[in-house]
Amino acid sequence: MSGNGWFETVAEAQRRAKRGLPSSVYSALLAGSEKGVTYADNTAAFSELGLAPHVADLHAERDLATSVMGQPISVPVIISPAGVQAVHPDGEVAVARASANRGTVMGLSSFASKTVEEVVAANPQTFFQLYWSGTRETMIQRMERSRSAGVKGLILTLDWSFSHGRDWGSPVIPENFNLAAMARLLPQVITRPKWLLAFAKARHIPDLTTPNLAEPGKDAPSFFEAYGEWMQTPPATWDDVAWLCKEWGGPFMLKGITRIEDAKRAVDAGVTAISVSNHGGNNLDGTPASIRLLPSVVNAVGSEVEIVLDGGIRRGSDLAKALALGARAVMIGRAYLWGLAANGQAGVENVLDILRGGLDSAVFGLGHSSIQGLCPDDLVIPADFARTL
Repeated sequence: MSGNGWFETVAEAQRRAKRGLPSSVYSALLAGSEKGVTYADNTAAFSELGLAPHVADLHAERDLATSVMGQPISVPVIISPAGVQAVHPDGEVAVARASANRGTVMGLSSFASKTVEEVVAANPQTFFQLYWSGTRETMIQRMERSRSAGVKGLILTLDWSFSHGRDWGSPVIPENFNLAAMARLLPQVITRPKWLLAFAKARHIPDLTTPNLAEPGKDAPSFFEAYGEWMQTPPATWDDVAWLCKEWGGPFMLKGITRIEDAKRAVDAGVTAISVSNHGGNNLDGTPASIRLLPSVVNAVGSEVEIVLDGGIRRGSDLAKALALGARAVMIGRAYLWGLAANGQAGVENVLDILRGGLDSAVFGLGHSSIQGLCPDDLVIPADFARTL
């Protein structure tokens, strides 16, 4: 370990996060559902794909830049929204600063612990994520607040069915950090003094409220109050998706597509982009890895909307494989949260640098001058790799 906390792989960031975080906080990051089949396949599937490098006529310089929903980015990696980032006192603001410093987009969860105004100030290239939760009036209010803050795009997340239970156990998450909760969690916290000290220096305890869901003039609801509203809201219809697209009136991503039928319906509803995602393995266990589903979605609607891949990215070569199969960019979740836990803002920048460096090496070895040249011919793809739903 270097004196400045630098690490060389996302796997090392995960190890440091596990060593440094209270067990419940780390378990909440790990998440997954039921047996963890989908969680495991999201990463294992990338290992089934081989690379087919060249050895001569390689390019000394490579262009890794692209754009997503009209936002130019220096590397095809954007921050996937993740709620209540209690791994570090600066939370989403640290992630926003890191992504801005590396020239890419920040995805902000509606369940975030920091306000949209703070995050946009740290990274003007912010997409705000919305669940279909509450009334249409409350959703309009949340969209208008985001618009006023300067958000550049909206992400609607629908890939969640409130799956319960993990074979390895679920973390203990208190309703709020009152004295009783702190006493109950003390055995975990006392063994992680650096995590505790970071919050002590910041002079606040982990915030389990959701300020971006606060009604005007009212206190922010707790995470569980917000979760309860979400659970009790009747599920969205395709007409609802089309209504949201129209109300927002700007760049709009639908996150959670796995089936071709849904991809086509999303296009009909007017979305700008689709995220092929199984919610990081946190939804229905047994759903195939996102990367296995990507080619069929690209073949079906790739000429009509932008397609990003979310799930299982741990290294730059994973990123190259996703782009070769037709993704415009990828979204990362756990990887940057482990970086945040390991070394704050610098840790998130470290993760983005790792992915950029690995992608650059892959583009070089595969004989391209830019990421635009990546294609299926660059890969060794097993006959039974892809899935079509």
